[in-house]
Amino acid sequence: MAKRKTAFVCSDCGAEFPRWQGQCSECKAWNTISEFVVSPAKSTAKGNFAGYAGQTHSQIQTLNEINVEDLPRFSSGLKELDRVLGGGIVPGSAILIGGSPGAGKSTLLLQVMCQQAATKSALYVTGEESLQQVAMRARRLGLPDDKLMMLAETNVEMICDLALKQKPQIMVIDSIQVMHVSDVQSAPGSVSQVRESAAYLTRFAKQHHIAMFIVGHVTKDGSLAGPKVLEHCIDCSMMLEGESDGRFRTLRSHKNRFGAVNELGVFGMTDKGVKEVGNPSAIFLSRSDSQAPGSVVMVIWEGTRPLLVEIQALVDYSQLNNPRRVTVGLEQNRLAMLLAVMHRHGNVQMNDQDVFVNVVGGVKVSETAADLALLVAMISSFRNRALPRELIVFGEVGLAGEIRPVPNGSERLSEAVKHGFKRAIVPKANAPKNKIAGLTVIPVTKLSDALEALDA
Repeated sequence: MAKRKTAFVCSDCGAEFPRWQGQCSECKAWNTISEFVVSPAKSTAKGNFAGYAGQTHSQIQTLNEINVEDLPRFSSGLKELDRVLGGGIVPGSAILIGGSPGAGKSTLLLQVMCQQAATKSALYVTGEESLQQVAMRARRLGLPDDKLMMLAETNVEMICDLALKQKPQIMVIDSIQVMHVSDVQSAPGSVSQVRESAAYLTRFAKQHHIAMFIVGHVTKDGSLAGPKVLEHCIDCSMMLEGESDGRFRTLRSHKNRFGAVNELGVFGMTDKGVKEVGNPSAIFLSRSDSQAPGSVVMVIWEGTRPLLVEIQALVDYSQLNNPRRVTVGLEQNRLAMLLAVMHRHGNVQMNDQDVFVNVVGGVKVSETAADLALLVAMISSFRNRALPRELIVFGEVGLAGEIRPVPNGSERLSEAVKHGFKRAIVPKANAPKNKIAGLTVIPVTKLSDALEALDA
């Protein structure tokens, strides 16, 4: 019996090592290296699946000799999903969608597949649920179920063989963690099985121009489970986020070879499945009638559209030697930096105060345009003074206390006017040259100017 060849692979960065070690020397992560079974080389190396791109033959060409065929996108039936994908589904693309249990990944894809089956050949492959369970969900949601093809199988080679007979235009693999390749001896869900299964399915999708959705699980820290190479070999990686008991879900792209990676799609969970939200700003601005201290609305830019969200801050005297700094939806290091800037350039000291910050609606804000709004909300809570309800704030704060401009300033102000806001504190460079009807713009260049605007 031939000796089994093994390697040790880091699940975070994909680096390989000849033996196990506690820390990955490439990404410096601990306890992420696991055993990977190397598949034996076959004599039929020049088969139909020779590379990730699904090429059956290799030859050297110049760029002008390559025949560029325009593969037309087709709509998924949900505008929010099309927005995240970059305008629609591209034939031959491999799309990985992850999310925590109960986020709605299977429900979302089942709705898309039932709609696509009306005009295209669609195949839904389930490895975690039985066919009866999927059928019960489809009937509970009231979806058309007379044309969607179903398959319960976990062997990747068998799935591809059956798909060749049906020739679907769009497929769903639910999920990659339960799939397995016969040549790999390890258990399904291991690093080696996930790696080989994803590579096999990606090559199959590209060679036969099949749009393939692959469902992936997440780890306890919220990242996609499996080796990092899983995200490298697919074309698009998306995460469906949201609390299991919440009404709304956000779909964000982390990698997209056919579009932008900063688009955000918003969906609502109902008893009839996932419904897209066409105006996300309206749901994130459902505030109470009475304005409380520490609350202000900011305009963030997600992909190609502005989004109005409410940011809340609670500043309270701390009973601890080390006051707490808690952020939900914002970066905690950014909060610590802004507190230092406020102390140095605004003469506002919060060293003995607990600071809690939250972005309403479960939205995660990563851009620096939220800096000024965060400072304004903290000062409002610290002084126990409510801000005007019709006030909008955005801008980046530098370490020297200067207020820097942010991209798409005029579009942000136009979106604020649509929702009835009448005052805006913005960087001076983002102030419009022509007055906007119904909006009073207060331009600021440094932190002291913003504090004076709040006192006015």
